[in-house]
Amino acid sequence: MLFEAFSLRSTQLNNRAVMSPLTRSRASDNNTPNSLMAAYYAQRASAGLIITEGTSPSPNGLGYARIPGLFNDAQVQGWKLVTDAVHAKGGKIVVQLMHTGRVTHQANLPAGAEVLGPSPETCPGEMWTDTQGSQPHTPPRAMTEADIQAVIGEYTKAARLAIQAGFDGIELHAANGYFLEQFLNANINRRTDGYGGTAEGRNRLVLEVARAAVKEIGAERVGIRLSPHGVVNAAGAYEGVDEQYLVLVKQLSALGLMYVHVLDHSAMGAPPVPAKLKADLRAAFDGPFILAGGQDKVSAQQALSEGRADLVAMGRPFIANPDLVERMRQDAPLNAPDPTTFYTPGAKGYTDYPTLASQASTVL
Repeated sequence: MLFEAFSLRSTQLNNRAVMSPLTRSRASDNNTPNSLMAAYYAQRASAGLIITEGTSPSPNGLGYARIPGLFNDAQVQGWKLVTDAVHAKGGKIVVQLMHTGRVTHQANLPAGAEVLGPSPETCPGEMWTDTQGSQPHTPPRAMTEADIQAVIGEYTKAARLAIQAGFDGIELHAANGYFLEQFLNANINRRTDGYGGTAEGRNRLVLEVARAAVKEIGAERVGIRLSPHGVVNAAGAYEGVDEQYLVLVKQLSALGLMYVHVLDHSAMGAPPVPAKLKADLRAAFDGPFILAGGQDKVSAQQALSEGRADLVAMGRPFIANPDLVERMRQDAPLNAPDPTTFYTPGAKGYTDYPTLASQASTVL
């Protein structure tokens, strides 16, 4: 089943293998995508669907060094290089909209931007900056309701710009302890107004962003990524988390979203997302369902054949294997990724991994 075509709402995919969103930190000029990034994504266009690296809808969301944005014309033109290159190879690509919220350091933000979050607590841990090395996260300013309305507008604009840039859709990043999950998560969201205090209040921002994006570009172009029970960036489980996410996904299902994408980080040492919750979320969403987290060909085939997912996303294997789908099809050996180059500028460890074809020509 992994190599079968699939209809993702109105988008036709060549297979069911999804390239997970992978931060690579190569947008070195004003957070603008470039020709090197276009080459990288084009190399991987044989994936059924590419989900780009996290891309900020706001100057305030550029938490990491050299991550791309999608809020001005230069970024639209940069991303158009990418989408044109992927489409020329017959691929499909959506942009992941990732606002980092409190997961940042002020040194990574452009002039005039600020660190925002649902509550004033600082994210534990440190953040790499190119100018000051590793630094503790900057304390966020707790957002007002006017700030919240402004950021909904930023997501809406980014969705519109994504279509202008040639994307087949967007993915709202509501996982891994970033901005949208900061509102979802009771360990982070300490608000007592209508955007916190209860499960309904914590779900409110995600639903309002999703509805705004759907109104702007159509439900068939809006997906979402979730990571209940995830611990990245001080998220973590809390009382009532399963029930909250089930309600959330039922409401997202009513919108007719492009897909729901659930990430389980247990392969990286985090607590697993309970199998029952995954099954319940799958049942709650009337539409395409993506599973991610430590997947390979065998586990992907099993998830598909057992009906636990419609599509399966893979991350690190796509970093090191631009022709991953073909390698899996042939049961060929995989290249090993080089973690020292995951977030470094330049082509090394980015566009220089060999394909089966290039390895064969080298042997000849």
